[in-house]
Amino acid sequence: MFNAMIVEKDDAGQTSASVQQIDLDRLPAGEVTVAVDYSTVNYKDGLCLGPGGGLVRNYPHIPGIDFAGTVEASDDARYKPGDKVVLTGWRVGEAHWGGYAQKARVKADWLVPLPEGLSTRDAMAVGTAGLTAMLAVMALEDHGIKAGPVLVTGASGGVGSVATAILSHLGYKVAAVTGRPEGADYLRDLGATEIIAREELAETVKRPLEGERWGGCVDAVGGAMLARVLGQMEYGASVAAVGLAGGAGLPATVIPFLLRGVNLLGIDSVMQPYENRLRAWKRVASDLPMDKLQAMITPATLSDLPRLGADILQGQVRGRVVVDVNS
Repeated sequence: MFNAMIVEKDDAGQTSASVQQIDLDRLPAGEVTVAVDYSTVNYKDGLCLGPGGGLVRNYPHIPGIDFAGTVEASDDARYKPGDKVVLTGWRVGEAHWGGYAQKARVKADWLVPLPEGLSTRDAMAVGTAGLTAMLAVMALEDHGIKAGPVLVTGASGGVGSVATAILSHLGYKVAAVTGRPEGADYLRDLGATEIIAREELAETVKRPLEGERWGGCVDAVGGAMLARVLGQMEYGASVAAVGLAGGAGLPATVIPFLLRGVNLLGIDSVMQPYENRLRAWKRVASDLPMDKLQAMITPATLSDLPRLGADILQGQVRGRVVVDVNS
């Protein structure tokens, strides 16, 4: 028997989440069984812990879209007992049982070996949010980051926090956008050289182009802010779009693309091919300053998850939450 956060739905459609003990034989089919050390809390996890958000297909369900731990058993030659592994994406924790349990069983193709130099706790301090941030930075690099500061919107969130730390570590000037003035010192500690109030960029303007201001952008907000930012990019600069906290609509024109050669790069971490995941995790190990990562971490246990799930849906979680599933 082992502990797991089980979400159930009653006949009236109401969900409830609680820590329960379950048997190993209840785990779904898969080639690799992992003893989970740590998981984390993302926006999707908040949905899956609560109303579901259309992500969960069947109940009872174990959420947790990320986990890191040690292989206990494997039917796949790539992994053997004792190997340290990381999982992010592949709709684990949504369509498939996830990491909010002391054990998980998954397909071998979904795992990545833990990069040398990272602990399983480090990996979950990074998690999907950090991996997405690194994929965004890699995409900007592949297209060429220009001379101006790199803008990070939603900078106090998980993706934004890690992106700020990585870009600063790589030597770029980082302008961090936040709606939380009290978080300015936190962002400066991560390496931001300029703090921009969300209100400054939240309003759309009639002009499709403004002065060239940003050499690149990691955008976790979308909506009207993304539209505004597109018109402020330097010639040939790129925006890596990673989220839609400000809405899925894009009230923009094609003018920035046609007259300034601006690139809008979509970043997906869920179905990212294995080789690119491996490349991104290796870059995390080398280019994310772990001392700054520690400043982002809020520790948690399985019993904290219902509260944290509700908090993250309300935008009340800063940085990264690391869940010790064995505490």
